[in-house]
Amino acid sequence: MVSITLSRRTVLALGGAAALSGSAVFARDERVARIGLVQSTTGGSAALYGTQQKQAIELAFAEINSANALNGIKLEAIHADDGADRGQTVNIFQRLIRQDKVVAILGPTLSNSAFAADPIAQQANIPVIASSNTAPNLTRIGDYIFRTSIPEDQVFPTVLRYAVQKHGIKKVALIYGLDDALTRGAHDVQKKAVADLGLEQVDVESYQHGDVDFSAQLTKIREQKPDAIILGTLAEEAAAILRQARHLGFDSKIVFIGCNANISAKLFELAGPAANGIIVGAAWYADYDSPRSKAFVTSYRARYGSTPDIYAAQGYDAAYLLAEAIRRADDVTNGKLVRDKLASISDFEGVLGRFGWSADRDATVQPKVLIGDGGNKVFVAAVTS
Repeated sequence: MVSITLSRRTVLALGGAAALSGSAVFARDERVARIGLVQSTTGGSAALYGTQQKQAIELAFAEINSANALNGIKLEAIHADDGADRGQTVNIFQRLIRQDKVVAILGPTLSNSAFAADPIAQQANIPVIASSNTAPNLTRIGDYIFRTSIPEDQVFPTVLRYAVQKHGIKKVALIYGLDDALTRGAHDVQKKAVADLGLEQVDVESYQHGDVDFSAQLTKIREQKPDAIILGTLAEEAAAILRQARHLGFDSKIVFIGCNANISAKLFELAGPAANGIIVGAAWYADYDSPRSKAFVTSYRARYGSTPDIYAAQGYDAAYLLAEAIRRADDVTNGKLVRDKLASISDFEGVLGRFGWSADRDATVQPKVLIGDGGNKVFVAAVTS
């Protein structure tokens, strides 16, 4: 078999404009690899991430299928919306594996759901690639669990060091969600990073899922006069906190530092100018200067009429990585073989850049520090030198 590289340029050259049609008509003699696509397209904040991931993965599958890039194997996405409910995620994983006989799963959207459902796939020898789960220790569930989303503990320390050097931060307050694995995990990472840099932690506030009024927590924080406020929140909650802080008259010199989950195109729609200056870390941003990234952004905009966010980029790379594993395995049913071929991929040229897998099956991508430009509603690269 002649080896191919599943680059978007190659796919479009072979498939032409039909790659964006989204059609999935398979000939009878074609082999079909059924892929579970478990993304939250409802369920509050989770839908901000899940919708973008779903769209990017479907774009990638359309490109690959139209180009016949897998030598007669077609990819079929079986999407299920878990509504950000971990119980539903468990039921969906069971159905996809037992009834639909998928060879792999892309998702789920939330780390909470992943901790509940991924063990089912691990036990069934079905590989899973996450593209938004950033909670620590997720891939330790087992050797069938991979992720293109960079874990918080590989990103936040870099972000905090930049903020300290740039703004002379000495005192910080933290606010986080109590009942979500991602936000709790982010908070744990943030606390450690604060301690490692010898910063003074003047206040810690928390909230419950579904809370929309953060004025009590913000009033307490303001009384402690921190130099920075660190957010262990989802994007919708971060937007509300930013708006309410500005409404309460917080000093504009106070720096807001976010976690991975704050990087959503919707943050600016929800927070408006209040998101100006927020500092975050990510593996990618829409203006990332690489040919593959630029081509992805162009195609995503053409198909969906909007700019992709980090979760779309991570989902797109996850789809191409899985496709390459299936091509190498030349098999549409053997999850173990697909897993082994996936683990063997190194030096992958993706939208996120060139990367491989760490020993724990995390994508080895260099984190980037980004600044929120609230006026133009985009994240821009921080000047770090």
